[in-house]
Amino acid sequence: MDIYSTEEQQAEAIKRFFRENGLSLALGVIVGLGGLYGWKAYNQNQLTTAESASDAYTQLVEGGEVLGAADQFIADNKDTNYSVLAAFVAAKEAVEQDKLDVASEKLNWIISNVANSDLKATATTRLARVQIAQQQYDQALTTLNTTLSPAFAAAVAELQGDVYTAQGKQEQARTAYQSAADAGGLENNPLLQIKLDDLAVTSPAA
Repeated sequence: MDIYSTEEQQAEAIKRFFRENGLSLALGVIVGLGGLYGWKAYNQNQLTTAESASDAYTQLVEGGEVLGAADQFIADNKDTNYSVLAAFVAAKEAVEQDKLDVASEKLNWIISNVANSDLKATATTRLARVQIAQQQYDQALTTLNTTLSPAFAAAVAELQGDVYTAQGKQEQARTAYQSAADAGGLENNPLLQIKLDDLAVTSPAA
């Protein structure tokens, strides 16, 4: 920048600068402030939406009629995580009421719509349990034959063992249960050990 020797020169330079650049500066300020307030408005809208969904979710789960209201809640809040939580709660209630088709529908919706890998895996394993209860064994195996988080390896193998047991395929069941055990499935899960013991190969007497 030039160094002006007198105040008059400085004043004239400032006037000339604004004559030449005033419009662009004004537009820049307007756009800048617009962007700032627009961003704040966007964030505020996101916060308001989340708070509204949270309140609605609380009313849903405390209202005692989750199944009856879940579909509308999910439709109204499909862009929030609360829709996934509502679908999980609805699926659980459907199982408790022996409405397995409804539970399957809700879990399939979660699998198709959730991005989080752990939530997707949780819904997948729960769906497989529902299908086993429905004696849809081939469908359960197909459901489990998907790429899930390694943290669910033991659960998947155990469920595969449950399917094979229900089908009377003891050798395949034993292999699956052992895979579950090898993946850490025996931790805090004594039932898996019982399943393995029930299928243990008994050595013939000498």
